[in-house]
Amino acid sequence: MSTFSEKRAARRAEKRLEIEEAEAGFKLNKIKPVTNGVFNAMFAVLSFVCIFPFFFVLMLSVSSEQSLRTNGYALIPEEFSLAAYQFLWNEREMIFTSLLVSIVVTVLGTVIGVLLTTMMGYVLSRPQFKLRGFLQWVVFIPMIFTGGMVANYVVIANMLHLNDTIWCLTLPLAVSSWNVTISKTFFRQTIPDSIIESAKIDGASQLTIFSRIVVPISKPVFATVALFLTFGYWNDWLQAALYITKDNLRGLQPLLNQIMGQLQYLANNPSAGLSLQQYKASMPSESVRMAIAAIIVIPIACAYPFFQKYFISGLTVGAVKG
Repeated sequence: MSTFSEKRAARRAEKRLEIEEAEAGFKLNKIKPVTNGVFNAMFAVLSFVCIFPFFFVLMLSVSSEQSLRTNGYALIPEEFSLAAYQFLWNEREMIFTSLLVSIVVTVLGTVIGVLLTTMMGYVLSRPQFKLRGFLQWVVFIPMIFTGGMVANYVVIANMLHLNDTIWCLTLPLAVSSWNVTISKTFFRQTIPDSIIESAKIDGASQLTIFSRIVVPISKPVFATVALFLTFGYWNDWLQAALYITKDNLRGLQPLLNQIMGQLQYLANNPSAGLSLQQYKASMPSESVRMAIAAIIVIPIACAYPFFQKYFISGLTVGAVKG
């Protein structure tokens, strides 16, 4: 009976000790109310800084052209108007073509980029790979030095002859040293060597190991790289400016850039039976620019929440060991 009582008392003591340790850890990690208020205020300010530009652009897009010419840019328009969106709807064939090009380039480039980047990162993360040291320098040097715009143009346009094709918009941005480094670090810290060795003993090839073992447990890094590539492709206009001369291969960003630099582009593509002078006079130039900017931001803003969970996991993995 005494032995049972002693064991029971010992279990109570252990449980009490665990509770005390948990409370001590909670007190150690507890944020003071003042510090919590400072953090909340800081994040509120940062959120406002991020949201305000888009809200400002949205307000300008629903301002009347006369109000913009008279009062300039204002947060609250003196006169509201949907003329810019109505104008874009009249030009919907051109807008939808550019939107389709942007979607195809973004999806295709992201898929290719994720596959190439993660495969390179996985290879560089394996210590047994003989050329690992040499290829790490090959990946690292472009982070410091680049060949320049002229060299890129010569390779893509003159040597590979990719200009005026969808590939000149996707391949140049598919792989970056930064994304490869993120992938390599993730795989090195997350994938144990014992799992890889066990799969090799069972006769699995490297492609089988990567597709059936590495990929299922590496969703955070795939989502992180995909998010970076999606933003890069969606916001890119330079590749189209360098290599594209066909209007049917211009995405939304190149279209916006062309409108910003030369409003004659819209004037030279009238869809109604108006004369050129009438068309120019009826075109709400300033509000159209802002409306196109708003249309460009909305799709990528809607896509971000789907990546957010994996994006945070991918950035924080390996930050704490133990």
